[in-house]
Amino acid sequence: MTENIIETRSLSRRFGSLVAVRDVSLQVTRGEIFGVLGPNGAGKSTTIRMLCGILDPSGGSGTVVGYDIATQAERIKERIGYMTQRFSLYEDLSVIENLTFYAGIYGVPRAQRRARVEAVLERSGLGARRRQLAGTLSGGWKQRVALASATIHEPPLLFLDEPTAGVDPVSRREFWEQIHALAADGTTVLLTTHYMDEAERCHRLAFIFGGQLLDVGTPEQIIERRRLRALELVTERPREAAELLRQQPEVDEVAHYGHLLRLTTRGGVDPASFARALLERHGIAVQASSASRVSVEDAFVSMVREDEASRARAA
Repeated sequence: MTENIIETRSLSRRFGSLVAVRDVSLQVTRGEIFGVLGPNGAGKSTTIRMLCGILDPSGGSGTVVGYDIATQAERIKERIGYMTQRFSLYEDLSVIENLTFYAGIYGVPRAQRRARVEAVLERSGLGARRRQLAGTLSGGWKQRVALASATIHEPPLLFLDEPTAGVDPVSRREFWEQIHALAADGTTVLLTTHYMDEAERCHRLAFIFGGQLLDVGTPEQIIERRRLRALELVTERPREAAELLRQQPEVDEVAHYGHLLRLTTRGGVDPASFARALLERHGIAVQASSASRVSVEDAFVSMVREDEASRARAA
């Protein structure tokens, strides 16, 4: 049977009159890379801090690595790794000193500490930089040291809170290779990210907006449920064409990409025939067009806008 490493039921957190997280129910299984997406202030980091045992929930319940988040927070902290976008490194210590320090903090037995540090240095490609001060490293290398520090005790569950913010694209790709290697070895990874291309690298996703879950599923499931279709097109009067398209209820979004317009339609409407018929009725020729892949970002933006419109109508 599949083992749930994280399981929550109607988890909530209030700060005075502000409800930061409302009725979040999740199940995350062993070896899964689970992404939590949402704009700033959506409740992502608050959710993670409750799961880590840092914040007490105001309502609901949950277990993490088999321990209750409300009553066994200290046991949870012993069994997880946690890495933030600030990396939490001691910049006046060398790479090997940082790793040795975190090995002690996480309770790696003294007799095993040196061997564990050496193994992590080798696995992370940090061997040649072992004596370099952490403060002199580039963002990508700091990220490697931070990930090595967060996993030095071989935790079954790793939390990553915006781990690639401010890191160059090459380092981001190398980082994801490391994450998938950890998951293949059985480590469960829960992360938050603003980068939608990264979201598509996760096994499953949860979309949070306004403290509530909007959807949970694989990237493919989430995209399919939105029933969006996309088209790239070139017209002779792009600004006029864009405004005309945006007025139609079948249209989810129109965006400019250089000389192209990218049209996304709702409800499975064929964007090619729809756009051509509409624009040509108004004397705007479609000079070229090609189908475009619908992305997680398309689904996310569509979901958030729909939720915002629903809230505005209810207000």
